[in-house]
Amino acid sequence: MMNNKELALTAITDVFAKRDITAFDKYFSKNYKQHNPSIPNGTEVLKQIVPTFPESFKYKSGIVAEVGDFVMIHGRYENWNGKNMIAVDIFKIENGKIAEHWDVMQEEVPAALSANVNAMFPIK
Repeated sequence: MMNNKELALTAITDVFAKRDITAFDKYFSKNYKQHNPSIPNGTEVLKQIVPTFPESFKYKSGIVAEVGDFVMIHGRYENWNGKNMIAVDIFKIENGKIAEHWDVMQEEVPAALSANVNAMFPIK
């Protein structure tokens, strides 16, 4: 059985990097709660959205932190509605499944254009 950190990382990678919508049935609770105000509860809408991502869409995870039942993943979404976005996705794990999700997302600013010349996402 995966620990919470492995579960959340596998789920987000399978969904966004591999575009595997079967991951929703494997890793997400039947009563999945979504806290992003533009997405309803449950996984049905997400199962419809993921296959519509353009070929150029990519996801890469960065820093992953676990605190109790919560896992936070700093990630980069390339070509999310035409923009590169940096996000922190927060997952609550209950009974070995993702039960809830929050996210904080902002458009990526290239390091050369930022006031501090620091990248918003680690380059690996």
